[in-house]
Amino acid sequence: MAEKTQYVTLGVNGELFAAPVHKVQEILEMRPVARLPQAPANLLGMTDVRGQGIPVLDLRLTLGLPAADDTENTRIVVLNVSSGAGPMTVGLRTDRVFEVTVLDAAELEPPPAISGNWRDHAVAGIGRRNGSFVTVLDLDRLLGSVAEAA
Repeated sequence: MAEKTQYVTLGVNGELFAAPVHKVQEILEMRPVARLPQAPANLLGMTDVRGQGIPVLDLRLTLGLPAADDTENTRIVVLNVSSGAGPMTVGLRTDRVFEVTVLDAAELEPPPAISGNWRDHAVAGIGRRNGSFVTVLDLDRLLGSVAEAA
């Protein structure tokens, strides 16, 4: 029997992305983020989550997409990821959060094997949901490496 995995689906720049539910700690409405001097462009700064300061990364900028203003749908998805330095909690600013859905792990396609230096390390696989492609993010590789560089 194929393994079914639950994902939180995220909307960014009109595209659909998915994050494994087991990585998601909570989903917050947009809140103040304290800027950090000389931080990389995709590191928005720090925010307080239940008394803990966590770094907030902009998913658009992390994926090389154009920046956008916050809307009433903008959310911060608080995630638990693994980095070279060990487990860490990080916030991910996303345009919107849609739903929790199930994708069949056996039906996930690998990222396309394009030559050159295209960075597919952020992609765990490509799934389909209601006729649309869903890019499943490899959060440990995407955010763990970004957070270490910050």
